[in-house]
Amino acid sequence: MTLEGRDALRIGGALPLVPLSPEKARTCLADLAAAATAQDLDRLAAWVALDGPEQQRLGAALSLSPHLEGIALRAPQWLDRLFEEEAGARVEALIAALGAPVPEGASEASLMTELRLSKNEASLLIALRDLFGAATPDVTTRHLSGVAEGAVKRALRFALLDLHRRGQLRLPDLAHPERGSGLFVLGMGKLGGEELNYSSDIDLVVLFEPEAEAVLDPPESVEMYSRLARRLVKMIGERSRDGYVFRTDLRLRPDPSAMPLAVPVPTALVYYESSGRDWERAAMIKARPIAGDDEASSAFLRDITPFVWRRYLDFVAIGDIHAMKTRIDRHRGFESIMVAGQNVKLGRGGIREIEFFAQAQQLIAGGRNPALRLRRTDDALAQLAREGWIEPAAAEEMTEAYWFLRRVEHAVQMVADEQTHTLPEAEGDLLRVARLCNFETLAEFSAALIARLETVEARFSALFAEHAPARSDEGAVALLSDAEDPGALAWLERVGYRRTGDIGRIVHGWAGGRYRATRSEAARDQLVRVLPSLLEAFARGRDPDAALAGFDRFLFGLPSGLQFFSLIASNPRLLELLALAISSAPRLADTISLRPHVFDALLDPAFYREIPTRALLRERLALFLRDAQFFEERLARLRIFASEQRFLVGIRLLAGAIEGEAAGGAFTALADAVLEALVEGVEAEFRRAHGRVPGGRLVVLGLGRLGSGEMTASSDVDLMLLYDHDPEVETSDGDRPLPVSTYYTRLTQRLIAALTAPMADGVLYEVDFRLRPSGNKGPLATHIDAFRKYQREAWTWERMALTRSRALAGDAALTDEIGEAIRAAIESHASDPLLGYDIADMRARLEVQKPARGALDLKRLVGGLTDLEFIAQWAILSGAVPLSFIGRSTERVLTELARRHPDLPDVEALPAAMTDLTRIVHLHRLGPGTAFRVADLPPGLADRLARSLDLADQAGIEPHIVDLAERVRASFAALLPFEGAGDERLPRG
Repeated sequence: MTLEGRDALRIGGALPLVPLSPEKARTCLADLAAAATAQDLDRLAAWVALDGPEQQRLGAALSLSPHLEGIALRAPQWLDRLFEEEAGARVEALIAALGAPVPEGASEASLMTELRLSKNEASLLIALRDLFGAATPDVTTRHLSGVAEGAVKRALRFALLDLHRRGQLRLPDLAHPERGSGLFVLGMGKLGGEELNYSSDIDLVVLFEPEAEAVLDPPESVEMYSRLARRLVKMIGERSRDGYVFRTDLRLRPDPSAMPLAVPVPTALVYYESSGRDWERAAMIKARPIAGDDEASSAFLRDITPFVWRRYLDFVAIGDIHAMKTRIDRHRGFESIMVAGQNVKLGRGGIREIEFFAQAQQLIAGGRNPALRLRRTDDALAQLAREGWIEPAAAEEMTEAYWFLRRVEHAVQMVADEQTHTLPEAEGDLLRVARLCNFETLAEFSAALIARLETVEARFSALFAEHAPARSDEGAVALLSDAEDPGALAWLERVGYRRTGDIGRIVHGWAGGRYRATRSEAARDQLVRVLPSLLEAFARGRDPDAALAGFDRFLFGLPSGLQFFSLIASNPRLLELLALAISSAPRLADTISLRPHVFDALLDPAFYREIPTRALLRERLALFLRDAQFFEERLARLRIFASEQRFLVGIRLLAGAIEGEAAGGAFTALADAVLEALVEGVEAEFRRAHGRVPGGRLVVLGLGRLGSGEMTASSDVDLMLLYDHDPEVETSDGDRPLPVSTYYTRLTQRLIAALTAPMADGVLYEVDFRLRPSGNKGPLATHIDAFRKYQREAWTWERMALTRSRALAGDAALTDEIGEAIRAAIESHASDPLLGYDIADMRARLEVQKPARGALDLKRLVGGLTDLEFIAQWAILSGAVPLSFIGRSTERVLTELARRHPDLPDVEALPAAMTDLTRIVHLHRLGPGTAFRVADLPPGLADRLARSLDLADQAGIEPHIVDLAERVRASFAALLPFEGAGDERLPRG
């Protein structure tokens, strides 16, 4: 046929492309012409036969890339279509088609074929546009990402509709199956940043809301959606005769060795908040919802924001990311910059260093500056320069190098569609890559590549060198051999110790044979290595001498030191934590001194990922008590267990692995498990002497912070014991029978004694029974009928206490009866006209009788915890919040109040205020009991407190508390007005 002048393949671009062999290029064109003729594509066959510059470029491309050649020969019609449609427009049309509704009769096999053909056609056109210069690397990566996103969306829609057809889901909108499903897919890494490689795998995280509208059986949702995730991977990643769409990787989900393929959102949030590491924060920078329920994904990204973006300047991320890159280099043997065999992604000066360069600084400052929260690397570099975090020249150099290296990466992968980032070593293969990058000679390509790699390495190294900690260890090691070395003692004084002679003798003692931890030569070698850092860490406390003396006691009890010294040598943050615990948290320091082995738990990599639950603690406690033969031994073991577990929760809190709200749940779970075991043991021991009460049932209620799940490290336990029995029974049936009321009173006394009797590990818990009916004047144990009768005439403060009640142990049926009695008592007073007045009057009296002793005295503080707790209790008593919130945390009650009554004054600020004050009180309880102002706190604890509140430094803590208190008091005064309870008593400064 005759070709007109306008007949040409509409690929575009003007970059030259030189084949490795002109003969191979001509052969490729001839083969393409034959394939076109076989499919009656005469126009394409005729065009290919012409010997023009465009044909030569196409022949060069096919000869340089066997992968592209294979696609073109299998489907020449995709090239023929380019006579009518521009290649870039065709790629966008393919992406758009992936978003069309899934045909009703579509099968999995037909959809998999459709996806693979769309990917293959797009791959051919994207590559040709890239090679010809018709598309920048920016556009190329966006198009590749668009294809991947569209494929995942289409496969997910099909899988959701199939679950609906099978009756396993009830989708509310079949035209948009994602809506209401609760399921969503995050694109991570380069897919999330729309920067996908030519032959990249795609990193996905599949999450879901188990309580979503479409989910019929929430307990089965994990298994159902995990099966869907497995099917999604198959549809996208499995190879068939048509190839594959994208290799798929789900390993960036939380804790992949333990978590299912589809992770419930609440589980993921708990993981990130308690155990997330800096590399996971960096990964989340690029996380982007690419498929699924938009509402659920938006809520998740909103909830995960505090984990990723911390409002304080987080320079710790610098060291962690640098350590990660160092591990990559060490593991893969990247020691130098080269051309042959160079890994352009992970090697020195490679793409990963550019990404880490940007992400480290985003993590430092992105919390305070939302403008830096950008997914794409080039955008982040540009914004960092605009905000003054890096020089404009650095941004320009790193961005240019980034896209150059991405272009090289594409070329390496286009050769055979392999997910590789490593340049070949054979000269001929290297020349192939060079020409795919539009360089005619290997020398030109090598010079350009080396220049970029060296630029990146220099910028990357400078960033981390700038933030490397300064070292000053002159003379420190001399203390091990001579306790009175003048230079060593002078060094001790310079770093902050006061009684240098005493400290010198302590350190010198570590080198002798008295300490098991330092007896081996290997352990002493590690001690020499870590000693300067160790001494400096303890010197930073308020009282370095006392802190080091505490560490000395810890070290004396350590059975072996090699692992410990090796650990802190490679993990300075752990050393800082130990120093912080000993110097800033007296309760934790006491436990370390008494039982040094509790620190062993911190050596377990899983420690910080774990939040103790009641079930987990019950299991561990049962094992710990299993061999206890006598009641006294059981009590001793309960004290040991409680002491150690309180320490482990406290150290997680101090370390920042959890915050106050999680710590409250963990401390409460511990108390629940211990009290349950204690009640069981006390009851069994009591029955040995006095038998049982026929038909007798008892329940132990928790009230106060125990009842609402908000215990702190130092909380006592507010308890109430209620019982019931057969009406005709008068005494127990044991060898020494007791009247029923006496029986339960003495049983309660035994329980109190078991909790409070001082032993080697102190008391188990301080106990308060004053919230029982009639307070201290009433019997210790109360019959259920007497409880019901009393509550009909109870005072307002007693009904307030019931809003924070929860059964801890005892008979299940009686627990239900007590719950009904409590709800009835509260409901019967809901219309009490004096309710608000009584609560406000009580608060006013407390303000006068127990004024705050400082800004950190949050329980007494006007506008502090008591105000918030009273508002929450009023909300339940008045019916503003349902009775189902009895026994729930103050923050949850306030959140429900704000949700149901957003028009109430300042109510929307109350949950956040409760969260912040909870964080403060938990950390404050770790410190000295007499510190009621920030200035009185150990500096390390004050810094931790500032970080917990996302404040830049500790100077902002008290102003922040004052601001919170003013808002809370304003809301309290509006909701529960009372003359005399004004704002003028708010302490300032």
